[in-house]
Amino acid sequence: MYSAEPRLKALFISGLSGNSADYHAFLVELTRHLRGYLRKRIPHFREDIEDLVQEILFALHNARHTYRPSEPLTAWVHAIARYKLMDFFRTQARRDSLHEPLDDHETIFASADDEPVDARRDIGKLLEHLPDKQRLSIFHVKLQGLSVAETADITGLTESAVKVSIHRGLKALAALVRERGPVVSHAHLGSDVLTRP
Repeated sequence: MYSAEPRLKALFISGLSGNSADYHAFLVELTRHLRGYLRKRIPHFREDIEDLVQEILFALHNARHTYRPSEPLTAWVHAIARYKLMDFFRTQARRDSLHEPLDDHETIFASADDEPVDARRDIGKLLEHLPDKQRLSIFHVKLQGLSVAETADITGLTESAVKVSIHRGLKALAALVRERGPVVSHAHLGSDVLTRP
């Protein structure tokens, strides 16, 4: 069976070293695997899968400094994905809806799902909930691909303020997805929101 571990691990480690293109490629490819992993485990809750994928991606992004390259990436990703999935069952009281066990970390990269998703469809609605500094910083850097310096020039903020605004804004967006699930159930934050480590 083909294992995505070597490729994903190489991309992730390169991304941790500052290669934003590899980090973006890692997130895009990982999104496919997470989607496949979740579709097998909660097939009756397809409407929740994209939100869960984004929750896992945010958690991975925020915890990326905890990864030890000497360990398998599959085990680290699986631990975070499993925690988020169990959290989903706790909050939704859906423990009995799981169709496949959560114990085998090697299954996290076993299949991929390429179903197209309009990842930015409702991102504007989510961004409206953020203060101007956070919204504009995320919009220009994460969605338009401008540099921090270019964004600072456009917004009148310092580069440091842009970086802080992005960090706080992404945390606020993750909290929004978590807390207001039904309100933003169709708002999917694509993996491209996190294109730079």
